[in-house]
Parts: sequence; C-alpha cells; structure tokens
Amino acid sequence: MATAVVLVAWRPVRLVGLDLLIDYTVVMTHPVSIRFHDLRVADQLKAEAVARNASTSSLAEELINEGLRTRRHPLVSFRDGPAGRRASVIGGPDVWEVIEGLVGGDVPSATRITRAVEVFGLRRELVEAALAYYAEFTEEIDGQIDANRSAAEDAEAQWRRQQELLAG
Repeated sequence: MATAVVLVAWRPVRLVGLDLLIDYTVVMTHPVSIRFHDLRVADQLKAEAVARNASTSSLAEELINEGLRTRRHPLVSFRDGPAGRRASVIGGPDVWEVIEGLVGGDVPSATRITRAVEVFGLRRELVEAALAYYAEFTEEIDGQIDANRSAAEDAEAQWRRQQELLAG
C-alpha cells in the first residue's frame, strides 16, 4: 500500500460578485530516492516504462511490489494479460483460477486441495502456494474472480441475444 498524506483544504474563491468556498484535495506521496549501481538497470527501467506508456516511478513501484510479493510467495509469478498484470502459479494458471476452483463449492473442505490438484493437474505445493497468496491478498484475488464472473455473464447474455436473433 502506498504511503500518502492527504490534505483537504478549503479555499475561498470570488466569481463575478459571488463568494464561494471550494474544497480541494492535495495528495503527497512518500518520495524515495533510488541509486542504481549499474546504469544499464536504470536504462532498462526507463525503456520499459516508455514501451508500456507508464512513468518510470509507477513501473518501478509495480516491479518492487511484485518482487517483494515473489519473495514472500516464491511459487507465484506475475504476467500480463487482457485484464492487466496478475499473479499466477509458476508454470500454471492464474492464482484467481486456482482459488475459484478451490474455495467454496460442494467439495468437503478436507479434500479441496487434493481435488484441486486433480482438476488442475498441478503439484500440491502449487495449489498450496496459490492458497497462501490468496490468504495475503484476498481482496485482490476476489476482485479478479468477480471480474471474470461478470465478463462470463456478459458474454453469455450476448450469446443468448444472438441466438434469439438467429431464431427469428
């Protein structure tokens, strides 16, 4: 989570004989200076930021965040996709996909990991890694699950409309 100081202030404004009081918000982020001993790293960061149409600071923050998460969860990596960057188990599906098949449902909780291993064809440690990541970043993964369900519902609704049109 980013460290920020938020100041809400009131500023009087005079418009053509009207006295108004307008509020505005100032957000001050916590600046950090980073020195690169290898200038090639700084150059690569800048080039990647340009390629992604992002600021160098935002890309550096993303990479540091992912690097710290990967250190805590070494069997989880990050990759790009149509919905943006997301966590995935090494060599396998996205974490949200594993969790959607692991949590809830009608499988008894004592056998869910074993069942997920069978369904996904993953090693047990990868399923457990997805669960550990989910335990720490529950809101993020739940958001991805919800977004996927919503996209699936929208796609199905569109398909049904098409079928109705074809049926005449």
